Amino acid sequence: MGARLVVLASGGGSNLQAIIDACAAGSIDAQVVAVVTNVADAGAIARGERAGIPVVVLPATEGEHRRDYDARLAAAVAPYAPDWVVLAGWMRLLSSVFLDAHAGRVVNLHPALPGQFPGLHAIERAHEEARGGTRTATGVMVHLVPDEGVDDGPVLATATVPIRPDDTLLTLTERVHRTEHELLVATIGRLVAGQGGMLLQDRLTPADDPHGG
Repeated sequence: MGARLVVLASGGGSNLQAIIDACAAGSIDAQVVAVVTNVADAGAIARGERAGIPVVVLPATEGEHRRDYDARLAAAVAPYAPDWVVLAGWMRLLSSVFLDAHAGRVVNLHPALPGQFPGLHAIERAHEEARGGTRTATGVMVHLVPDEGVDDGPVLATATVPIRPDDTLLTLTERVHRTEHELLVATIGRLVAGQGGMLLQDRLTPADDPHGG
């Protein structure tokens, strides 16, 4: 049966789809037992339903305190008894109310390298710097979420994504997303195989060298 994954997603769910496909193909020894979203019309909903996975739609109520929401979120996730909670485009910061319930088992994907562009619009900010001539690469990381810090937990894996001189925001975004899918699936595969302590090395090639190599 493999490891039990609950995936939290706020958007289109392309990373969710990559996980679903990898589970179905046997690339990772796991199954997605639930999809949770905080957005009523998120594309992740249809992806989960097509795969026959239970979907929980849990929007925040007006004026709801973050910790109160996270208590509801923890209660919604608990019945699925996940081995890992995967944040795949989850656009809310999680408080200790949720994180303590799944200590050491919450994994986040972020479209930037460690210490770069925490928070929202990471790809847009990288592209803007590239247009200004101060950046030739960005990247993707997968990390654990131990506390309420923003995109700064222990790093499990990274990958560098070159920014080409002719990149538009769209072409860069597409390249980052392809890298996200690959890195996230590979990292989950190692985690469920009990290799969580093995850092996936950055797949940086000379052609991708952010310093112009």
